[in-house]
Amino acid sequence: MHIVLLSGGSGKRLWPLSNDIRSKQFIPIFHQSDGTRRSMAQRVCGQVRRTIPEAEITIATSKAQVSALRSQLGDTVDISVEPCRRDTFPAIALVSAYLHDVKGVGGDATVAVCPVDPYVEDGYFSSVRHLAQLAADGTADLMLMGIEPSYPSEKYGYIMPQDKENVSRVLSFREKPDESAAKRYIEQGALWNSGVFAYRLSYVLECSQAMLGYSDYDTLFSRYEQLEKISFDYAVVERERNVGVLRYAGMWKDLGTWNTLTEIMEENSLGDVTMDECCRSTHVINELDVPILVMGVQELIVAASPEGILVANKAASSHMKPYVEQIHHPVMFAEKSWGSFRIIDVDEGCLTIKVMLNAGTAMNYHSHTRRCEVWNVVSGSGTVLLDGEKREVTVGDVIDIPVGMKHKISARTRMVVIEVQIGEDIVKEDKIKWSEEV
Repeated sequence: MHIVLLSGGSGKRLWPLSNDIRSKQFIPIFHQSDGTRRSMAQRVCGQVRRTIPEAEITIATSKAQVSALRSQLGDTVDISVEPCRRDTFPAIALVSAYLHDVKGVGGDATVAVCPVDPYVEDGYFSSVRHLAQLAADGTADLMLMGIEPSYPSEKYGYIMPQDKENVSRVLSFREKPDESAAKRYIEQGALWNSGVFAYRLSYVLECSQAMLGYSDYDTLFSRYEQLEKISFDYAVVERERNVGVLRYAGMWKDLGTWNTLTEIMEENSLGDVTMDECCRSTHVINELDVPILVMGVQELIVAASPEGILVANKAASSHMKPYVEQIHHPVMFAEKSWGSFRIIDVDEGCLTIKVMLNAGTAMNYHSHTRRCEVWNVVSGSGTVLLDGEKREVTVGDVIDIPVGMKHKISARTRMVVIEVQIGEDIVKEDKIKWSEEV
């Protein structure tokens, strides 16, 4: 079977740890026995491999997230890249065509679609396997997984099943209700709509052909920007008459806000943090290289990163999105396929960046037309390629890169480089990629 993980999000609700490039699923918050931390995306992929080892994983995502996915997951997953954001129906149509046309997957194969970032037990993915089997057996053209509600939530849509059996036909759907309506729905056996569903590959290809006029990958990709922004629920699920639902009663959390994220944190603080004994129900996450001291507070969230600093009451933090949208600031940290970078100083005509390259990785061979650069190797060793000439570099070496020079750095060991960019117009668009010359 095939598992498609949807990786979207613009990074507003968990600011300042998240941004337009680093969405919540890439934040390393889960402690590991070896002292390292892993992200929601890494945790979910690990759970899939444990519970459904035969499954092939494909992640549907935007171009902005590809580098972070490669950095955290390597080449162990396939990636279907959306040229731009067009909501879930275009994304699922595109990834389905990718599986069929690019990967050669047959139309009878079953596909299960899940978000990349739920906080769940391994049993959740055992249910996903069951869901895919129901779709393969023809129980319904489209199989959904509904979550047994633990309270009358106003945040989720509701699935209204025909009965309270483990597998049931779907009668109707309800939009996000108020609390009193949610209570009535639950009394009738309603389930939260988890955004998890399964289908035979040919089903979505046929939907794409009927609704868009085409279903092949090349056409979908080239015309993607012209497609209507519409969710899979509106475009397909709510119009389909032959829909079934599988109940899931295990642990399931949508970690969409600081309030819900802190509920599953194993520690009250991460990073260089000191809290006094009077702090109650307070969580502090510090990604800066300076200490944070918190004293005598309750029900508070403090989060600090190169993007900014948040100090918020836990309940109020759920309503931060419109305020974050008013903040206009360049991205200060990002993961790349070769490692990561962090902007450490911005001045007129000058940008200073701390670059961290993983062992065995390399940047693209490229040049700039409006800036020169100076690279200072702080730790590690590797090689640089400058206008076709390769040389060894190690700690203490300084590499001057004039405007227009083609350049590339490759890390033999883990490397830290301080990169200083100098120019009147320093923008990320000033980059020309080249094929490698030696």
